[in-house]
Amino acid sequence: MLQTNDRRKADAYFARYSESHQNSVNILIHWICVPLIAFSLLGLVWAIPVPHFDFLGKMNGYINLATFLIGFATIYYLLLSFRLGLAMIFTIWIFSAGIITLERMARLHGWPEMWQVCLSIFVLAWIGQFIGHKIEGKKPSFLEDLQFLLIGPAWLWAKVFKKLGWRY
Repeated sequence: MLQTNDRRKADAYFARYSESHQNSVNILIHWICVPLIAFSLLGLVWAIPVPHFDFLGKMNGYINLATFLIGFATIYYLLLSFRLGLAMIFTIWIFSAGIITLERMARLHGWPEMWQVCLSIFVLAWIGQFIGHKIEGKKPSFLEDLQFLLIGPAWLWAKVFKKLGWRY
């Protein structure tokens, strides 16, 4: 259940994040780059090899470092706001499907490896964000607090919720 102190914590983070995201061009850039960075970071962590553990049995190959990142992020988002947490679970599910698709395309059709695609996306989106902040005239929030790497995607969902008149 959503508690008022959780709601205030989310709003406080969003207010701080919004301080360096006032320019309409920067905001537009963030609507494109934040999801791309989140997707690409998940893919890059996903690609880190994990050794074979006998105790995992048939789960070997399905559990990777991204599994732990997803678990941590899910708990973080649900504690921040239950409804935004559900939106982020949906987002992570879509991103995971995209990563699995990239892996299959590499294996079946000779596309570049998933991690190479994710690294390219990350670099281009990162450049885009820095361009947005140059236009804004303020440094990115995550330079002060790494937690803002997690806040960015939830901030976008909060904007969607507000537009639809939904409480988060």
